[in-house]
Amino acid sequence: MTSRFRATEHLNSLSPRRRTVVKAAAAGAVLAGPLAAAIPARAAEAPAFLHGLASGDPLPNGVLLWTRVTPTPEAIPGSGLGPDTEVGWTVAKDKAFTNVVAKGTTTATAATDHTVKADIRGLEPATDYWFRFSAGGTDSPAARTRTAPAADAAVPNLRFGVVSCANWEAGYFSSYRHLAARGDLDAWLHLGDYIYEYGTGEYGTRDTVVRPHAPTHEILSLADYRTRHGRYKTDPDLQALHAAAPVVAIWDDHEFANDAWSGGAENHTEGAEGAWAARQAAAKQAYFEWMPVRTAIAGTTYRRLRFGKLVDLSLLDLRSFRSQQAAVGNGSVDDPDRTLTGRAQLDWLKAGLKSSDTTWRLVGNSVMISPFAIGSLSAELLKPLAELLGLPKEGLALNTDQWDGYTDDRRELLAHLRSNAIRNTVFLTGDIHMAWANDVPVNAGTYPLSASAATEFVVTSVTSDNLDDILKVPEGVVSAVAAPVIRAANRHVHWVDTDRHGYGVLDITAERAQMDYYVLSDRTKANATSSWARSYRTRSGTQKVERAYDPV
Repeated sequence: MTSRFRATEHLNSLSPRRRTVVKAAAAGAVLAGPLAAAIPARAAEAPAFLHGLASGDPLPNGVLLWTRVTPTPEAIPGSGLGPDTEVGWTVAKDKAFTNVVAKGTTTATAATDHTVKADIRGLEPATDYWFRFSAGGTDSPAARTRTAPAADAAVPNLRFGVVSCANWEAGYFSSYRHLAARGDLDAWLHLGDYIYEYGTGEYGTRDTVVRPHAPTHEILSLADYRTRHGRYKTDPDLQALHAAAPVVAIWDDHEFANDAWSGGAENHTEGAEGAWAARQAAAKQAYFEWMPVRTAIAGTTYRRLRFGKLVDLSLLDLRSFRSQQAAVGNGSVDDPDRTLTGRAQLDWLKAGLKSSDTTWRLVGNSVMISPFAIGSLSAELLKPLAELLGLPKEGLALNTDQWDGYTDDRRELLAHLRSNAIRNTVFLTGDIHMAWANDVPVNAGTYPLSASAATEFVVTSVTSDNLDDILKVPEGVVSAVAAPVIRAANRHVHWVDTDRHGYGVLDITAERAQMDYYVLSDRTKANATSSWARSYRTRSGTQKVERAYDPV
């Protein structure tokens, strides 16, 4: 996501070049201290499964299983240390493992940071399974997963958790705990910014680091990215959700660096912080090691999953192929030679949407596709909103990191939906640290007289700063003022909440797709409670959003 919230005093005291030198110096420091902080002291009890279990990318006949083994105390994430270790995996239909249906072994090595993946096949569709790993006589805890329905199955409903934007230092991941406790998810979607790359205190926390991450410097190397992923995977709430249901994940920019594009990033200084190509390759390697993601094409997260006749889910990679973000106001956002998706991915997406025979076409989309004009916000609100979106402070109505900065790609995709009468396309989006329910108009300037080609549900952040955090005012104060102005300037926006943290639950039937938005009581409290905030749905065939007055 754009903008970004290094602490004010840090910004004021260091020039951009000086910040770069400081970051580079920190990155070159001895790693032993920060690395050791990445995992708990229980590492002495080796071998151990300190980073939990996970599953992902469910198929009708299989699922991808993941864990990380710590074979010896020194074999901490990113260290490159530790012996080759045989790891067994077992899949059963019951938590007691009395009905084992699959088992096998693999070898965990330092070359893959002792992470383990097992891509299981031969399972039954739409079925709950339990799995665990073992090494050196130690069994991991058991975790639950679930296969997708058969491709031709008439599925009555599906339910997905939906999350994005989890800044470790800003608070606790209570959203994950509440989703895990539901016990009713077919899977959960992570729409990007699973980790953040910044050094301690350099990203928005209301000036209070709730819990320091590791390493403490900005991550640049393969060891750094592995260490940061390892730190995240020690979170008990994240472990609980991974152990409760399979994840379907895509990346956004912070898995790499802020406002990443194919050739660089806003938060990367070529040379002083090494070559972008090397940093990007390191980030991707660590991501695929540490995440239960199955790649259809090497080095990217775009792929498609099917859930019976009800849903197919197209997952996008909007960082690997994009052109550099345009400078606001120079007209290049409309340049047809600039791309967000890349030609091959856009053609793949269009072909998949056109050929789909499911009732619903979901698109996992890391940045907002709906157009967004700021409108006549006051100066007091415009400045923090511009900071959040990476806009110039004079308030030009454009966020060039989103689809707004790549309008030719968007026009082509929406025209494709309209000209081929492709119905029931729902974009599921993160990134912007706010909750939205939008129609996706073919022409925003004449909407609602012009048509809506799709709908979009945007979930807020798990912990990353939103507008009330930037302004350091009580929750709800900003939204009460800003939301009506935003809606007045954007008639396709049915609802926006600029202030709260939380998650979504998407429930789908043949008749409608409904997003229930939940909010947390306090991101800085480990025992934060969760409450339902709002619900919106789109009825089959309408391509429009309407309010629902009860959660599913």
